[in-house]
Amino acid sequence: MTNPNPNFGVIGGGSWATAIVKMLCENLPSVNWYMRNKDAIAHIEKENHNPNYLSAVEFDPQQIKLTNNINQLIQESDFIIFVVPSAFLKDELSKITIDFKDKIVFSAIKGIVPETQMLVGEHFNEKFDIPFEQIGVITGPCHAEEVALERLSYLTIACANENHANTVSQFLSSDFIKCKISEDIIGTEYAAVLKNIYAIAAGIAHGLGYGDNFQSVLMSNAIREMKRFIKKRYKLKRNINDSAYLGDLLVTGYSVFSRNRFFGNMIGKGYTVKSAQMEMSMVAEGYYATNSAYEISKSYGNKKAKTPIINAVYKVLYQNKDPKKIFAKLADKLD
Repeated sequence: MTNPNPNFGVIGGGSWATAIVKMLCENLPSVNWYMRNKDAIAHIEKENHNPNYLSAVEFDPQQIKLTNNINQLIQESDFIIFVVPSAFLKDELSKITIDFKDKIVFSAIKGIVPETQMLVGEHFNEKFDIPFEQIGVITGPCHAEEVALERLSYLTIACANENHANTVSQFLSSDFIKCKISEDIIGTEYAAVLKNIYAIAAGIAHGLGYGDNFQSVLMSNAIREMKRFIKKRYKLKRNINDSAYLGDLLVTGYSVFSRNRFFGNMIGKGYTVKSAQMEMSMVAEGYYATNSAYEISKSYGNKKAKTPIINAVYKVLYQNKDPKKIFAKLADKLD
């Protein structure tokens, strides 16, 4: 039986982690919050807001329990939500010295673990022996910035254990957050990964001067490419037009809040990858996801999914190909 009063812990100090803590604070008397930055912790404890992300969100100091000790947070939490960039996940996990197989672990990380080419849930299962029934995923369509503004937003909560999914949904829901339950754990997690790549593509196209007509065709092809890719990875009856797939793709591809679109836009305007990354204060998950998705697709050999958009973004980001030439060739492949 699920604990009616579970302790929730959030691991991460970025904008999405801050937004999730805000959501939980709408429903819980206290929330455990881990971040590695001691200065940020000190600032939040004194000024009641994250100095680096969503600084307009104010927290009640009596409601959040901050720590830079990841083992302490795990020990004191029943449900643990990981919200760190996938590229830095290995470093954070290396700090864990306690067994947490009895914990319920949810990932709000929209990326593939680079070192293993696994989804975050798969990584937790294989490396930490956490049963799949205790692993879940939190996806959109939802931008942290709109959560901060308390604009109506939607989340998809996927878990094999419906009770765990319902519990997370209950404590994330509010007047401005609506949650939907899904059984497609792998599909929704891959969708959250892939939509960042397609948002980079949309950004590159915008930076190159392509208009709305091209963008609509790009997004139409992207959702079909996503369907093919996910079907290769995990066959399940799913409606790719649901919010967890198409909705999340559209908001990430078009929104001014999309860091991946912003990153792609800079690339299209002539920035190098390194200079674009230095310009941003946040991590564009799609950069790392592009390499992982490309390698996964390539591993299929003759049976690989047709992924011209992923391939184009990979050539621009990892092979330093000219975006203008690559997207001119991509345009001929779209329909």
